[in-house]
Amino acid sequence: MAFRFPRFRLNPLTANKLRRFREIRRGYASFVLLMAFVLLSLIAELLVNSRALVVRYEGKWHFPTYGGIQVGREFGFDYDYEVNYRELQASFAKTPGSGNFALLPLVPYNPYENSYPQQFYLPRPPNASERHFLGTDQLNRDVLARLVYGFRNALIFAGAFILLTYLVGVSLGCAMGYFGGWLDLVGQRLIEIWSLVPFLFVVIIVASIVSAYGGMNLGWLLAIVVMFSWTGITYYMRTNTYREKARDYVHAAQVLGASTSRIIVVHVLPNVLSTLVTFAPFTVASAISALTALDFLGYGLPPPTPSWGELLRQGTSNLNAPWIVASAFSALVTVLVLVTFIGEAVREAFDPKKFTTYR
Repeated sequence: MAFRFPRFRLNPLTANKLRRFREIRRGYASFVLLMAFVLLSLIAELLVNSRALVVRYEGKWHFPTYGGIQVGREFGFDYDYEVNYRELQASFAKTPGSGNFALLPLVPYNPYENSYPQQFYLPRPPNASERHFLGTDQLNRDVLARLVYGFRNALIFAGAFILLTYLVGVSLGCAMGYFGGWLDLVGQRLIEIWSLVPFLFVVIIVASIVSAYGGMNLGWLLAIVVMFSWTGITYYMRTNTYREKARDYVHAAQVLGASTSRIIVVHVLPNVLSTLVTFAPFTVASAISALTALDFLGYGLPPPTPSWGELLRQGTSNLNAPWIVASAFSALVTVLVLVTFIGEAVREAFDPKKFTTYR
């Protein structure tokens, strides 16, 4: 008997919302374009990397992109550190009949390396012949490489941020809205007090403390930003849960003996899902903006981690090299505009006034 996978069928209301989202051309096109950028960032090593994609040397094939370090002596050089694949490709070009070759990515630089190790630190303008398509920064690092990997870091930060923020905010908001009473009263007062704590001062204090223990990293930064960002979603979830608790289907589930956790997870949460989905794009935008701002102020990711905020700081300090600030600013604005268009389309598509079971 052949095994058949169970058919996955969307709820008619959800299908209508997704169809409406696809009909909003600006938002849907922005979503497709942003997903393309995300996919390219996930395979960035194949497009922007100082390691070769494929090397053929003396009849042997090597694939260094995702492999270990291969020293220069393995390819006929007289040193024992990682081979410079650009030099290797140039040396193979001098002996065209040897059968040796090296295929490099479109941008053969990584975001950390000094592209001109024997020269002064100096921002250099875009040069297509050397594949510095957006020039170099003040430390001779390729700007496009740092933009690509900085975008990946921003995506990792935004993904973890929205996951943790929703986990804390949804849990507390549902508990406050469903149980009410003293839990709701005390919870609201504590949230009001916590909201008055100055965010930037806490970042400065924590950065000064953790500097003695290895410095600021993505984990510390994420923890600090999440600590001050969960309160907004908590209020929305509290209000929606309080409203849904009064519906007839919740009373029916209680009469049938459903547990509190089952009522919240199985019945209440799916009916407030539109709120979470609507706020998700704007939460991503705020996470990217927060990370960029902290990096710009010097309290974000530690150097030499690729970051858009660090590039903006470099650009404002080197106005004689406008390609730095122009590249970082254009990338930031493009991504935030795409996310905003997606958020507007999602908000319109998931509008409960258009698709609802309650009339």
